[in-house]
Amino acid sequence: MRLRLLLLALGTFAVGTDGMVMAGILPLIARDLDVSLSVAGQVVTVFALSYGVLAPVLATATARWSRRRALLIALAVFTLANALTALAPAYGVLLVTRVLAAVGAALYTPTANAVATSLVPPERRGRAIAVVMGGLTVATALGVPLGTWIGRTDWRLTMWLVTGLGAAAFTGLALLLRELPQPVAGLGLRDRLAPLGNPRVLGAALTTFLVFLAFQTTYIYYTLATRPATGGDQDRLTLLLLVSGIAAVGGSQLGGRLVDRWGPRVVILSACAAYLVIAAAQPWTLRTMPTALAASALSPLAGWSIAVALIARLASVDPARAPVLVSLNSSALYLGTAAAGGTGSLAITLLGDRWFVCVGAALMALATGVAAVTTRPPAGVTGSGERRQAVDAGVGR
Repeated sequence: MRLRLLLLALGTFAVGTDGMVMAGILPLIARDLDVSLSVAGQVVTVFALSYGVLAPVLATATARWSRRRALLIALAVFTLANALTALAPAYGVLLVTRVLAAVGAALYTPTANAVATSLVPPERRGRAIAVVMGGLTVATALGVPLGTWIGRTDWRLTMWLVTGLGAAAFTGLALLLRELPQPVAGLGLRDRLAPLGNPRVLGAALTTFLVFLAFQTTYIYYTLATRPATGGDQDRLTLLLLVSGIAAVGGSQLGGRLVDRWGPRVVILSACAAYLVIAAAQPWTLRTMPTALAASALSPLAGWSIAVALIARLASVDPARAPVLVSLNSSALYLGTAAAGGTGSLAITLLGDRWFVCVGAALMALATGVAAVTTRPPAGVTGSGERRQAVDAGVGR
């Protein structure tokens, strides 16, 4: 049982690495394909936009498929797409392969979570999901810096690494994941989107969108933002990304503990305010390695604390529909990332290499304001009460 969960986690590790490693290899892509860094950044946009839009659509279209079939097809598409990315001869072809990779990723991750819950007794479902989704966290801490280091001379080697990870997960699941329960009748697309008619759900999704728009506006172009500190050296960049990834893991754990203690609203507002201060200082802190290392640790520590609290907050709105609400949160996250590619590119054009990070701070200020208005609990419900509802819904830390 544990081995099958770990194989599912290997798939999410591959998906997470694929989605985030581009930040470390964008300059190499731009140089190889003869495009500007801002244009190269749109490969992140098309992947994230495709994922955010397609995730609920694919979940609806494949609701009656066997879960084993859905997993294997998703990994096959994902692995093939990354192989094609590694071979892409031109920028236009690269964009098409990123859309194809997003199709596989958007089908795989929700299905892997559903499969994880079917492999264990009800009382262990939360831990099973934590194992599978841990692949995404480990991708931040290990996959991104490893991929950046491997691709420090040729970005295509990074994509072959992701291809290999996808192929390994496909092979393992094909051999060991034989019998699975048939899926129950799935929700239609309209039912999946219906919660957005609730102002509290819409406000929570908007907050998630703005938070990741703010965070990713800088992170996608982190190579450019930290160039004064790294001097363009890929090994130094890898070190910054490694520190950032480890801090992201710490931020997730810290966020969960603080939500348990204070409730989602306090954590969201406090962590947003902390990130705002950190981001506003980045035009100065990202100019030397010592201060860039500190900034690379503090930013994801605050950012991923927010991410955990946002999930808990959204699930507490309607615990009975928590899975659907969390899927909407994921779509908002990826749509925010998609928009960040264009926002960061525009900010670089208008403000230059040093000051474009201020846009991320401004966007976080907006996110904080929206969160303050939309995360107020109903009368008679405390923050700890909201957190208890989220845990009961099965999405707790």
